Amino acid sequence: MRLPLSPWDIALWIAFAAIVLLITSELLSPYYGRIGLVIEKKNIRRVALILGILFLASVTLQIYGMIMFP
Repeated sequence: MRLPLSPWDIALWIAFAAIVLLITSELLSPYYGRIGLVIEKKNIRRVALILGILFLASVTLQIYGMIMFP
């Protein structure tokens, strides 16, 4: 049985999630509406940074695979 997503598809999903989280951390107020839910921008930025690093690592591995095993 084969996974329906390729590593490149997963890398694109990770990149998209990182961009969305980074934009969210920049645009949202720390207090979302009137519900009393505090959104911590540091945590959102940290997760976006981790996802960005995962994306870069996956792209690096794919480039390495293309160069070493043509």
